[in-house]
Amino acid sequence: MKKVALYTLGCKLNYVETSAIGDSFTKRGFEISDFNSPADVYVINTCTVTENADRECRQIVRRALRNNPKGFIIVTGCYSQLRPEEIQHIEGVDLILGSQEKFEIFNFIDSFEKKDLACIFTTPSEFLHDFGSAYSVSADDRTRAFLKVQDGCDYKCSFCTIPKARGESRSQSIDSVVEQFNNLLSHDFKEIVLTGVNVGDYGAKIETDLYTLLKRLLEVEGDYRIRISSIEPNLLSDEIIELVSVEERLCKHFHIPLQSGSDRILKLMQRRYLSDLYAERIEKVKKLIPDCGIGVDVIVGFPGETLEDFETTHNFISSLPVSYLHVFTYSERPNTLALKLPNPVPMNERKRRTNILRMLSAKKKHSFYTYMLNKRYRVLFEHNEEDRSIKGFTTNYVRVLHKTNINIENQFVDFEIKDAYNEYCVGDAILNLN
Repeated sequence: MKKVALYTLGCKLNYVETSAIGDSFTKRGFEISDFNSPADVYVINTCTVTENADRECRQIVRRALRNNPKGFIIVTGCYSQLRPEEIQHIEGVDLILGSQEKFEIFNFIDSFEKKDLACIFTTPSEFLHDFGSAYSVSADDRTRAFLKVQDGCDYKCSFCTIPKARGESRSQSIDSVVEQFNNLLSHDFKEIVLTGVNVGDYGAKIETDLYTLLKRLLEVEGDYRIRISSIEPNLLSDEIIELVSVEERLCKHFHIPLQSGSDRILKLMQRRYLSDLYAERIEKVKKLIPDCGIGVDVIVGFPGETLEDFETTHNFISSLPVSYLHVFTYSERPNTLALKLPNPVPMNERKRRTNILRMLSAKKKHSFYTYMLNKRYRVLFEHNEEDRSIKGFTTNYVRVLHKTNINIENQFVDFEIKDAYNEYCVGDAILNLN
């Protein structure tokens, strides 16, 4: 039996699609192998959001070749879509597939023999209309599944290459999403994460919206919960917030990109909101859902960001009742409008500012976790570890670590939080043993 090893760089959407790629191999008799083990074929699904993702792709190719110098190397994903010629010059790569072609790998392969020069198959971004696989059932995860409901993006943020890599915004029909949702529940997944490039834009071109989709999904009976992945602040409607506040099966958790707390920088970024709207959305969420977990994306060192702009961002985030930050150091991306902006921030200063915001994130998370003490939440536990510990998440995205002799894997358990550490909380499981 031939073996295939898979590696994913980037966002949760990429993980969904890598899993689907793995399925296409297993249906043809391949065994999925660990990436650090010898395999006949290595598939690397790439990202291009940051410069590090590109560099990491090269490192992953070298790692694969160390495991098997004769392994057939396939590189696909956003980096492949945008800059296939660069990848073609990475020694050892045999096949380069764009964003659409990744779901049709076997249409481009006649044999898995090493090539002198990698073949390139990509569809121009303006013709990326297919949706591809929306989900995949993985034997490695029986707790949480990611369901792609939307792909592509019509926004024109000046720092971003994603619209060029994934094409225009498009959505699955509600009926298709409901069918796939039911299929995932039938495989005993307890948490379904709705994901996409711009999830809040769901339905904009098929005369529906995310709120309507959520209402339809909640008509499905069962013991499950739905988590919404990252959603733009201007697309987080009152209707969605109000629905989450009253529906137990919707996770009390939002991840809301900010990118900067300076209105001047937000305008340079060509974002579709200013800080006042962002603060108003956070206030609305916390008013209706006091225990809601809120994550924030922020970019540090954008061209023209002065020390005053950065301090404005730091102070703005400090004032918000948010739970954690994802801090990204700005990196120049080819073919973006931001490249033409004057006054780039020196890299050492970008890193200094990044570290400051990451310290702020640690304080925010610790404060949020401390706020949870002596409260009881429903936790979905995941996989048992060898030391009898098991991890899980509350509805508001607090990581819990618990030690028990009782099998609670893939089960909802009432849990009282007693202590908080840097990355997780501990406490007592309230088990009904009858």
